[in-house]
Amino acid sequence: MSDRAEALARDYTSALQAYLADPEEAGLERAYELGRRALADGLGVLEMATVHSRALPSTLATATEQGDRARRLEAVERFFVEASSPFEMAFLGFREANVVLHRLNDVLEGQARRIAHALHDEAAQLLASVHLALADVASRYTDTAKALSDVRGLLEQIEDRLRNLSHELRPPILEDLGLVPALEFLADSVSKRWGLAVSVNASIDGQVPATVETTLYRIIHEALINVVRHARASHADVVLRKEAHRMVCSVRDNGIGLDSSVAEKGRAKGRQGLGLVEIQERTAALGGVLRLVPNADRGTDLTVEIPLER
Repeated sequence: MSDRAEALARDYTSALQAYLADPEEAGLERAYELGRRALADGLGVLEMATVHSRALPSTLATATEQGDRARRLEAVERFFVEASSPFEMAFLGFREANVVLHRLNDVLEGQARRIAHALHDEAAQLLASVHLALADVASRYTDTAKALSDVRGLLEQIEDRLRNLSHELRPPILEDLGLVPALEFLADSVSKRWGLAVSVNASIDGQVPATVETTLYRIIHEALINVVRHARASHADVVLRKEAHRMVCSVRDNGIGLDSSVAEKGRAKGRQGLGLVEIQERTAALGGVLRLVPNADRGTDLTVEIPLER
């Protein structure tokens, strides 16, 4: 056991013996405080159970009669339940926060869908009207044809940019063909725009919930943008596989990597930004796990595991 667990075990045994000698409410309050202390020290339920089991022999050794032993066992059980209640409350709080994050994720997806629609359809309609107006002006004033041609060229660049943004926000290919084609389209887009070579290796058999698909697409998108902005990498590998009860996704780059202190924390101050924060929040919203560690190529591996059964 760790030093903190050893210190807790001593205090737990002392508090339990005091409660057995005088089973009042104050003794249960002491048990609750010990549970909160264990939680604050980073101890888990199993370590708390170990602390409790170590306290049992000394607290029950003085029980001479069967009835006395039964009463002590009941009191010991009440004490342990009270000491464990902070862990139960923490779990319930985490579960409620997880539900809120899940709902927030759905809200963000709805907003992204509306923005993508506005960029792709509404903005495109307005730009089409501008093109018609320019064509009308060019037909009336032939001496402005060259200037108007330049303006049309700029408008076409804006249209292309808006189309790409709308696809990144809510790619139609994700809904029409599924996650793997959408990731291949994303990899091609990132390669063309920023010069980062991206390979996609995906193995998915069967259906994946739409929420999980969208979340994985967002995570990989943010991870690639993070590589472009911070990693100084020339290549990134996206690997996606479906296992029995979870989806496992990793984005591996050959960039500048992370120092040891960052690797231990699983977070990079220089590479965090809003992108990594969003990845963490999206992963947590689906009850997933995020790991960020250096790899053998001196780059970084970002791995996400998302359960398929909630």
